[in-house]
Amino acid sequence: QASNGSPPVSVGGISIDATSVPLNPQDPAATTLGEFRYAGGLVLTSAQTARLHELSDIVMTGQDRFAAVGDEGIYLEARLVLDTAGQLVGVTDASISPLVDQNGKPLVAPDADAEGLTLLPTGDRLVSFETRHRIWLYPRDGGRPQAVPSPAIPLESNAGMEALTVQPEVGDDAYLVGIEESGETWSCRVRSACVKGLTVDKPPEFGLVALHHLPDGMTAYLLRAYDPVRMNRITLKILRGTTLVARMDLAPPLMVDNFEGMTSVLRPDGSRRFYLISDDNNRATQRTLLFAFDWHPR
Repeated sequence: QASNGSPPVSVGGISIDATSVPLNPQDPAATTLGEFRYAGGLVLTSAQTARLHELSDIVMTGQDRFAAVGDEGIYLEARLVLDTAGQLVGVTDASISPLVDQNGKPLVAPDADAEGLTLLPTGDRLVSFETRHRIWLYPRDGGRPQAVPSPAIPLESNAGMEALTVQPEVGDDAYLVGIEESGETWSCRVRSACVKGLTVDKPPEFGLVALHHLPDGMTAYLLRAYDPVRMNRITLKILRGTTLVARMDLAPPLMVDNFEGMTSVLRPDGSRRFYLISDDNNRATQRTLLFAFDWHPR
């Protein structure tokens, strides 16, 4: 899912401070979660901007580059830094720009709540929004966005189209939309209406917050739950159709926050590197985490 596209409005580069953290603070040497191996995690901050917050989805734009969107209508681009062992140790070459509206103006609330991000094979970007529910296509050449089809169903203000990914096997303009509260998925195309797909099997307290297309007929689903007693709980499920292929669970005492975004990249050894990013809700009690996990498909 690579693209040479750039944000339509640039506000310049920023420096991101990345502090490494263990998967399990009580056992810093622990790196294994079932079939997944922790490949490094970072707390991301920046003294150069107040907008590096509330990141809701992430997508790879190259082997070591990613883009992310956030609730304040921001678009972040950056490069991942790996050490000689391939562990995630930093983020560099970063820039933040505003997502713009159909008049070319930076988005402001309540229109700015970007939740899902994916890149079509054409290089065009798709962004799904909550509060004012819609999906916009941002052209690869940096032109103004246009509305594209989204599920024609009623949605809760803060529990809408959180999840978004491509469906290249359907077509270059095809995408899959996931509804947070219900776990429903809808198959859409830029040039035709959405059709209901499978509903993710999940406990009712979990919401579907990210989707990610994988080869060989597989899809990754990121589920999130929170309550004040058990705190954040995250499940990553890889399915082929309705068949479970692999699963990873994150919950205390492991290091965990409000993970909402997920992407992956194939590594030279044949493993797949998943990157998860968290929405800190712009609260001092939460953090922007970027975690890496490696998985070897069977």
